[in-house]
Amino acid sequence: MVGFVLSIILTAIPFWLVMAKVIADRNTAVLVLGGFAVIQILVHMVCFLHMNGKAEGGWTLLSTIFTVVFVAIAISGTLWVMFHMNANMMPEHPTPTPPAHEAPGHSRP
Repeated sequence: MVGFVLSIILTAIPFWLVMAKVIADRNTAVLVLGGFAVIQILVHMVCFLHMNGKAEGGWTLLSTIFTVVFVAIAISGTLWVMFHMNANMMPEHPTPTPPAHEAPGHSRP
């Protein structure tokens, strides 16, 4: 019952934060909502999936940790490569200006 109540609370608070527009800054809102999401994931893993260091000799928790680390490395590596590809493949070159000389015998009015 504790897990159910915590999951309801951890869903209602972010919903209220977004709908009432309590946090004006988008980056702060993403960080706060992401924090609530991580906490809710942990509540679900402990209360509903019964994951702890003792279940199945600790292998369930160890495989979950490995999965989280692997996904974090994959996502950060992907973002790093995409950022550097954008920075290196799309350089800003100055536009050459045509020379400002006039043809002989031609004058401007």
